[in-house]
Amino acid sequence: MSASGGGRAIIAAFLANMGIALAKFVAWFVSGSASMLAEAIHSVADSCNQLLLLFGGRQSRRKADAEHPFGYGRERYVYAFVVSIILFSVGGLFSIYEGVEKLTHPHELENIWVPISVLVISIALESFSLRTAIKESNHVRGSGQSWVSFVRHAKAPELPVVLLEDVAALTGLTFALLGVGLTAITGNSVFDAIGTIMIGTLLVLVAIVLGIETKSLLVGEGATRADQDRIVAAIEGGREIEKIIHIRTLYLGPDELLVAAKLGFASNLSLGEVAADIDRIESRVREAVPIARVIYFEPDIIKPTAAAPPTEQIVLRSED
Repeated sequence: MSASGGGRAIIAAFLANMGIALAKFVAWFVSGSASMLAEAIHSVADSCNQLLLLFGGRQSRRKADAEHPFGYGRERYVYAFVVSIILFSVGGLFSIYEGVEKLTHPHELENIWVPISVLVISIALESFSLRTAIKESNHVRGSGQSWVSFVRHAKAPELPVVLLEDVAALTGLTFALLGVGLTAITGNSVFDAIGTIMIGTLLVLVAIVLGIETKSLLVGEGATRADQDRIVAAIEGGREIEKIIHIRTLYLGPDELLVAAKLGFASNLSLGEVAADIDRIESRVREAVPIARVIYFEPDIIKPTAAAPPTEQIVLRSED
């Protein structure tokens, strides 16, 4: 996670949420609004989320060792999954519980202008946080990619998580303002309770979306179609091989891609010639896709005729 990309968006979101959470707790204390309590818990959960994302990014930068020979890049996926499932779900379920409690045991709100003022200020701060996340995401999203596609296919989990957090926060604040505002107008605290339940439902839905996307990254995703095409073009860009027998790719982390391929060579090449050809192919792949840092190529012999005797397979491996 670059400090200039996802890190900056995370820090902006963390600072905004800490201030917002404190203001919401004060507003809840003086008014008794269930929506404000739900929003305060929401902001605390968001703040913990950002700390976990920063910690996961730091852990992922550890060097590879004997126990983890491919490094710790997937730590970022693990912490993003924890964020999406545990904290969002806990915050969402707590908000739903609090809303149901206020529906069954309603009470009049006090000093209602305080939560309304806090909600308006919170919307302004969350808008700033979302603006930062959008700005940083645009650096990596690409002009032709939709926001839905970006969230679904991004390999670095931090920016999609922060984006969804901020969108959920703004939507939740709107629900809370609607609930508190209607309660102020009608004097009926049922609207405040309904707003709280809507906030909780929103958090659970966001948790499900993030959980599905981060689970896919944890299980293991291959290169994007564009990177896959570039890798194939780089391998076939010279005259070293007869054909690609098969190719596999896997993200070891958001910034590190493993490429493994079985390549068919002519049967009249010597071992030294095959090794030199593999070095050239590997160099082209790294130039075409810089994140392809771990490369394994297995050469195979393409038999000239079906009647030719079998040739012993040569296995060469090249690793960054």
